[in-house]
Amino acid sequence: MTVTGPQGFRAAGVAAGIKASGALDLTLVVNDGPLDVAAGVFTRNVIKAAPVLWSQEVLKQQRLKAVVLNSGGANAATGPGGFQDTHATAEKVAEVLEAGAIEVAVCSTGLIGERLPMDAVLSGVDAAVKALDASPEASLNAAKGVMTTDTKPKQAFAKHDSGWSVGGFAKGAGMLAPNLATMLSVLTTDAVVDKETLDRALRAATHVTFDRLDVDGGTSTNDTVLVLASGASGVEPTEAELTELLTAVSHDLVLQLRADSEGATKDVDVTVRGAATEADAIAVARTIAEDNLVKTALFGSDPNWGRIAMALGRVPARIDPDAVSIAINGVTLFAQGVPAADRSEAGLTGRAIEIVVDLGVGASTATIYTTDLSHGYVEENSAYSS
Repeated sequence: MTVTGPQGFRAAGVAAGIKASGALDLTLVVNDGPLDVAAGVFTRNVIKAAPVLWSQEVLKQQRLKAVVLNSGGANAATGPGGFQDTHATAEKVAEVLEAGAIEVAVCSTGLIGERLPMDAVLSGVDAAVKALDASPEASLNAAKGVMTTDTKPKQAFAKHDSGWSVGGFAKGAGMLAPNLATMLSVLTTDAVVDKETLDRALRAATHVTFDRLDVDGGTSTNDTVLVLASGASGVEPTEAELTELLTAVSHDLVLQLRADSEGATKDVDVTVRGAATEADAIAVARTIAEDNLVKTALFGSDPNWGRIAMALGRVPARIDPDAVSIAINGVTLFAQGVPAADRSEAGLTGRAIEIVVDLGVGASTATIYTTDLSHGYVEENSAYSS
């Protein structure tokens, strides 16, 4: 069990008819308490989907009874009508759960710019409520109900020795460059925690996990990570313990998201060390991860460190060309301003690739999780709306 692994949660995923394919397309996660504490992080994209605007508003009180999510339509760039659709969805969930709409977060994913078929959404809520369960099957269906171009559901779970746990699911295969959030993810915990501690723990966890995933540089209009705490375990962890387990589950989900991202044939870790600040380390690693020349070289299993040098050299960070070193899969290919080994010594035939750049000007480190750029990615995204 994942999202329903922690005590106090039920979930469901149903085929509401939003997708023409008949696949599961509506998910509901319910917190049965006794606590209803929640926190969330959202996209920094200026063009925010209606569900993001709604959920940001309801999260101001940091309490949630439920989260309803749909795939098959992003409900983004849909104007006041789209926001009304989100409100109506929350109202429907609140009605059937005998809660308030302000206790219901809403998430959507899919094609931008089209209104949702609200008859299907609202009837799907009724079906989801009837299907609510705490079983492994319910968890799996909930994870499936948010899939778009994903080929498999992404779930994770971890339990602390003292008896409390964290579970969750995530979706995303393209437009993956979260900026303080992810595509869509719901995390649950049965820990006893106050809202301020939960918020800090979530932000600390996403800062080094979801916010470090960068497949294509596209920050979605709908990125959302929510965490709900039921307190059903009766155990109150320290903030450090909560942050650690949230980070572990989030990291697991991030690696699953990367592995299933559109067209990916390589799983690439770009680590920058020796930076003057963490911000510099993140900026350099992200620029390398997003660079199309670097990504296409990786697709061709070509250890072309010159492209990496080019990419890092255009970042407005503190960089001393004579202090930089570049290593690929454990082989240092460039150091002190000159080649350090023949590039053929760095084998890239496997799926896992590690790029390590040492700027040599400080003590800060950051890792960005990315992929290559393949024919499959181009083909899938060129035909997405059709």
